[in-house]
Formats: sequence, structure tokens, C-alpha cells
Amino acid sequence: MNQKKTLAIDIGGSHIKGTILDTEGRELASYESVKTPANHTPKSLLKAIEDLKKNMEDYDQIAVGFPGYIKKGIVLTAPNLDTKKWKGFKLENEISKALGKPTRLLNDADMQGLGIASGKGFEIVLTLGTGFGSAFLLNGQLMPHLELAHHPLTKKKDYDDYLGEKALLKKGIKKWNKRIKKIIKILKKVFHYDTLYIGGGNARHINVKLKKNIRLVSNEDGIKGGSKVWE
Repeated sequence: MNQKKTLAIDIGGSHIKGTILDTEGRELASYESVKTPANHTPKSLLKAIEDLKKNMEDYDQIAVGFPGYIKKGIVLTAPNLDTKKWKGFKLENEISKALGKPTRLLNDADMQGLGIASGKGFEIVLTLGTGFGSAFLLNGQLMPHLELAHHPLTKKKDYDDYLGEKALLKKGIKKWNKRIKKIIKILKKVFHYDTLYIGGGNARHINVKLKKNIRLVSNEDGIKGGSKVWE
């Protein structure tokens, strides 16, 4: 069995968070956080990751969740970090070179999904932060990533526009919660999920009544998926 320690990093639009995990996803180091660089360039983000890990030296491998579409360790989209700056960037390879450890890179919601899902039935994980993220799992197995965030919801808005942080600030908590209620109804009708998990920094603003198979989760829960990335 792989007993190696994993440095798990969650890259967000406002903060980059990290900790060290054992093979069961238990935290072995304090939960660290630094601000995501304002200019959102690959160079500045790599520097921020190096700063983050200064107090976390004892690890064997790295798992990174990134807010965009990832294929073979390469960033294809980064809507909340500026896709023009990131498209085609080999982030997995560059982090591995910078920190000197083997690295695996995947979408941030997918990594959180691995850490949160129970492994029973069809489960959906939503993340509500700077943007909107989603992950789909069947009996604990991560399904091919779908960029639900950019699926058209209205003539002018996708899920990201509808529920992202900009929408929350513009519409206010009351109207934003009405939108949450609408999205939950749509997801249930389309996917017939067994369990829906909602996390991310803005999940704390949800005040609508949730059914028993819908659970609010924390970022700390999600980052634990970093160890499962290496299974």
C-alpha cells in the first residue's frame, strides 16, 4: 500500500490553500493559506505555491486542484484566472519542477469530490467560490469532467454567471438563494442524484431548506481528496 505523504493544494480565485495528508486523507500539518496573486499569471502563482509550502516540507508527492479544465496536466481553461494567460500552460510539470516532487493536477471540484463523496451511488459535488465548480462520481469513481459551469442556463448566462461570486454580490443573498433553489431543482430533474454536496467559500450563505440527501461541506473536507488522487 502507498504510505507516502501528499501535499494537497487547492487553487482558488481568491486564495491558495494547502495541507499535508496521509493515505487516509487525514491532515498531518496545519491548514495553510495565501492570497491568489492579483495578476493571475502562471509565474506569480507558482511563486505563491512555493511560499505556501515553506512550512510544509515533509511530503513525498503533490496533488493540485485547479479552477479550470485540465487535460494531461495541461491547463485548457481558467475562467476566473484569465484563460488567455493560462491556456496551454503545463502546470503539472512546472509545479513538479518547482517543488521537486511528482505532481498530479486535476480540476479543483474533481479533487474536492474525491475527498467528499461517500462512494455510494451517484453523487454530485458543487463548489461555490469565485466561480462555480462541479464534479460527478459513481460509487466513488470520478466520472469524466464536465464543465457544467459553462453550460448555458439562460440566453445570456451560464451556471458560473448565475451563481458565481459576482452574482452573489450583485443580486444579494436573498435573490442568490432563490437561484440556488432553482439550480438544485434542475440538477435533481436532470441527473436524479443520490446525494448532492455543496461546498466552497460561499456555501455558508445558503439559507434555503435542504433535503436530507443534500449536504453542506467545507473546503477542509474537499482538500482531503488530494490523497485519493494518487490511489
